[in-house]
Amino acid sequence: MKFAGYEFFVYILSSRSRTLYIGVTNDLHVRVLQHREKQPGSFTAQYNIDRLVYFERFQYVQNAIAREKELKDWNRARKVALIESVNPTWEDLAAYLRPESERKTTADSSASLRNDKQKRTTK
Repeated sequence: MKFAGYEFFVYILSSRSRTLYIGVTNDLHVRVLQHREKQPGSFTAQYNIDRLVYFERFQYVQNAIAREKELKDWNRARKVALIESVNPTWEDLAAYLRPESERKTTADSSASLRNDKQKRTTK
């Protein structure tokens, strides 16, 4: 099912010690902020997981949920390899996100964020 004007994201958050959390959302900017609020008792608060290290954008919610389940079934080495394929330094990608009201009509992906960063550092 596609909802007009919606996009869905599968994302991976990490702590500094690289404990991972995988989730799905329709507003990545807001969801990352929610994780950073450190709601007592939550997994992300307990392990201080608040760095966005990877995400993928989907047009259909069913595809996003299927991908989330797929990633959760992967072993740790495979998840780390996926993250490092687009974000080798485990940089916090949330710094490149904009609130929905400021977003372009097409969302950036982890790879395009990395390319943008490389362009800025080479100028």
